[in-house]
Amino acid sequence: MPQRKASLKRLRADKTRRLRNIKIKTDLKKTLKGFKALLADNKRQELLAALKKAFSRLDKAAAKGIIHKKTASRKKGRLHKKFTLMMNAAAGKA
Repeated sequence: MPQRKASLKRLRADKTRRLRNIKIKTDLKKTLKGFKALLADNKRQELLAALKKAFSRLDKAAAKGIIHKKTASRKKGRLHKKFTLMMNAAAGKA
């Protein structure tokens, strides 16, 4: 254990940030998993709302430095590509 006050404060701050980062990453993973589940079930009505929510969570995580900016961009691109392919396939069948 550190002896100095500043070191003790740093430990407390690091713990707080770590817990915040874990919560945000967990929420992000749940959101992405939910989007992929909707995609697999072909639920087109809820899919656009889930895509917007996923984009928002990715942007917020990147802004806070929890994930890299380009990682968020790559994930958004891949999600949008899957969304577009599904919508085009559904439009072709109808």
